[in-house]
Parts: sequence; C-alpha cells; structure tokens
Amino acid sequence: MATFIDVEDLKGEKSAVIDSVPSDYSSENDDTHNSNSLPAAVAKIGVLAQLRHYEAVLDRRLGIESHGPDRILPENRNPPHPAVMALLWASGTMNLSCFATGFIGWELGLSLKQSILTTIFGTLLGGMVTGWCATMGPGTGLRQVAISRYSFGWWPSKIIAALNVIEQLGWSSVGSITGGLALSAVSDGRVSLILGVVIVAVAGVCFSFVGLKGVIWYEQYAWALFFVIFMIMYGEAAPMADPKTPSALTGSSLSGSVLTLLAIVYGSSASWSSIASDYYVHYHVDTSKTKVFLLTTLGVSLPTCIGMVLGCCVGSTMGINTVWADAYDSGLGYLIQTMLFPLGFAKFLLVLLVLSSIGINCIACYSAALSIQLFAKPLQLVPRAFWTLLVFIGILLLGVVGRNHLLAVLENFLALLGYWNTAFFVILFTEHYVFRGANLDNYNLEVWNTPAKMPLGIAGLAAFLMGIVGCILGMVQTWYVGVIAEKIGSTGGDIGNQLAFIFTLVTYIPIRYWERKTFPGR
Repeated sequence: MATFIDVEDLKGEKSAVIDSVPSDYSSENDDTHNSNSLPAAVAKIGVLAQLRHYEAVLDRRLGIESHGPDRILPENRNPPHPAVMALLWASGTMNLSCFATGFIGWELGLSLKQSILTTIFGTLLGGMVTGWCATMGPGTGLRQVAISRYSFGWWPSKIIAALNVIEQLGWSSVGSITGGLALSAVSDGRVSLILGVVIVAVAGVCFSFVGLKGVIWYEQYAWALFFVIFMIMYGEAAPMADPKTPSALTGSSLSGSVLTLLAIVYGSSASWSSIASDYYVHYHVDTSKTKVFLLTTLGVSLPTCIGMVLGCCVGSTMGINTVWADAYDSGLGYLIQTMLFPLGFAKFLLVLLVLSSIGINCIACYSAALSIQLFAKPLQLVPRAFWTLLVFIGILLLGVVGRNHLLAVLENFLALLGYWNTAFFVILFTEHYVFRGANLDNYNLEVWNTPAKMPLGIAGLAAFLMGIVGCILGMVQTWYVGVIAEKIGSTGGDIGNQLAFIFTLVTYIPIRYWERKTFPGR
C-alpha cells in the first residue's frame, strides 16, 4: 500500500498527500530490500505523486480499492460472501461469447451429440484448472502473477504478466465484439458495429476503474439476469436443434475434430487460471480449499456450458434452417433476433445480453491493469487508473480490427489461451506439491516483492519454454498446424495442451531439483 505523508498546503491546512513510491518498492536489483519496510518521506511531490494523491482521495471518498497489486494481509481483509466465488465467474462466462463458441463444433463437422459431450468435458476440465489456481488466493493474499514468482522466479514471471495482459485484452475484445454485434442488430444497423464495440468497451472499463469492489458488486448480481435470458433462449430455440443428423466424419478425421474442439473449449475455461486468485485475496486465510475449488470450478464450467451448449444446439440447425443460416451470415445479433419472438421482445433481450459482454470486460480489464503493475516495480508507481485506460485503448484497437471475424478470433484465440495456461498450471501445481509439500508455510510471503528471495527461474523458464514447444508441435490453428497434429485426420487434431502438459512436467521436476540443490533457499 502506498505511504501517506502529511504536508502543509499553501493555506496552512493539513492534507494527506500520497507518496509516489509504494511501501514495498525497491529497485529491481536491490537484494537487501525488505518488502514491508517504509521508505523515507519524499518531500518533492512530482506528477506521479499528485496522480496517486488524487486517486487515493477518490478511493477514500468512494470506498473503493486502494491496495493495487500489494499483498492483502490477513488483518486487512474484508471477505465477500462465499457464493461470490461461483457467481463472479457465472456472470463473466454466461455470455454471447460462449454462445458463439458453441458454433465451432458445427464448423468442425461434428454432430450435436458429439459437440455437446466434448463441450461439457472440456469446460469441466478447464474449470478444474482454474479452480485449483484459485485455492492459492486466500492463503497467500497474493495475485496470481505474484504467486507465480515462487515457481517461475522473478524475471520469468514477467513473461506470465505480459501474457496475462495479452490474454485479458483478447477476452475484452471478444466481449466487445459480441456486445457490439448485439447493439448493431437491435438498432437495425443504425448503430455501426464499430460504435457498438466502443460502447461495450467503455461500459466495461468503467467498472474496472473502481477496482475489485466494483467488479464483484456487478458480477454477483448480473448472472441471474443472464441465466433467465438464456433459459428463455433455450425454450424458444432448443426445440429447433437437429440431434439426428450424424457427422460425416469418421475415423481419425472425426478424432481430430473432437480434439480440436476440446482444445478450444478447454482453453476458454482454463484461461481464467492466470488471474483466478486476484479475486480471492480478501477471503480469510483458513478458507476451505475444497470450498474454493468446487465453487470456482462449478462457477466457471456450468455457466460456460449453458452458453456453449445453446450455441451447439443452434449451430446444428445451420445446415437445415436457411432462415437462421442467412441471419447468422449477417451477424450474431441478427441471428438471435430471428430465433426469438416476438421481434420487440427479441430486441429487448439483446439489449440485456449486451450486459453479459460488459461482465467479461470487467474481469479482464481489472486483471490486465494489475498484471501491468506486477510486470515491473517502476510500473507500480503509476496509478492503476492509467493502466486501465491503456488497456481500454488496446481493447478498442483489437475489437475494431477483429469485429468481422468473430468465429475465427474465437477458434484461434481460445486454443492459444489453453496452451500457455496449461504450462502455467503444471509449474505452479508441481512446485506446490512436489517441492513445497503442499504447505503454504513453506512460502515466505513477506518477501513476495523481493527479487533476491525468489527462485532464479531456471527451471520455470526452461519448463515453460518446453511447454510452448509442445503446444507448437500439437496445435491446430487456421494459420498453422503442428507437425504432430497434422498426422491426426485430414485436417489435423489439436493435442497442443496434452503435449504442453507432458513437456512442461518432465522438464520442470529434474531442473527444479538441481536448482534448489545448487542454490539453497531459492
């Protein structure tokens, strides 16, 4: 937390001015720094100090977050209701983006049954990855990127921070595109897709400016609205699904399509693993890990399935329902308008569904700004609001560029998320159970921001890079098919996550043993 210094203003009245240096700040190479010590008072107040001062004033008056990326100590926690562990993700995943992802099974040539079964299994598997990572939050009080320092090391963890920013930018752009499509359809094209993207992005970033409290406040209530809307959509659209038409694929080609869809839907749920603990730092240290795991896993996987399975049902009709197929060619929003009746009611639901896109943007914008601050200590000097604004600009650029290629963006983006998050999870999981005895007492949490106390990162970096090699060999993307993946069926089968898991695991364990033996205490 930043340090407050009392200074006399020009009128002789005391005002709390925030110092531009966080309380745990030190240079990147300061080996002797104690992360809990306070710096000497800074008499000179620069631009950054003034910005942080006004940010602190706003924080106090509105009662919103002022901790930034700092570790939340047990005595400073204000835990939300345990149900938020599930509801937070329900609001962020039960959205138009997941509905659109459900069409990919049809695009890959799978039957409705094959698409639904693959979707359920993949989302549950990815949700379990995120659920486990979430269990680290209450016990440590640290954000997920900061936790990764204890296995990746100080410098390699910066790769995770950078990838995290890219990931959240991607999620927000997808949410903005789907929300923009809905707004464009509601207005019968009078609101352009570009303007729709901008509107949704602005709405999402407003909540993330407020911080964790703002995000949680929105997410814990919004899910109920989305659930009702999706149930209405199921009632009107699911009876039109085509469960009888079999897939034309057979043998290895069928296996390849199933593997590719599995990688995509798994990546959608597993992608939250790199930010999961960000939202659990205020829970008590003794919060049940089983409760955290189950609520998070179900909170991610079940709502994701609700959206994706509906997409599978609607996607199965594209070959036999020309009216829906033509509407889909015009845009996702126009398809939903055509599916639902009467038209006025359909437009009303579309407006409400725009809020589901805002939900995903809230989470992504907040965590992206935190990851930027955790990338390097000097970046912690800059108010989080500035980084949130920078993230917003990135969202707009990506959303505008990819606005006409939603399915292509989803198909490539979601699978890519799964690859590196698999390697990330394997390293954290292995470090925790193999090298730290599954005991948080073996983590010196006081030095979370001290480079010299972290592992050198040789094992973490080597294992992560080998995991990336594995995913390259096994990936299936529209722009590239790995040399191993291309041997599965006529169009390839995505086994990037499986190879990333194996390559990461067999690399990390022996090198980490050597690293700990050669450099004791790190």
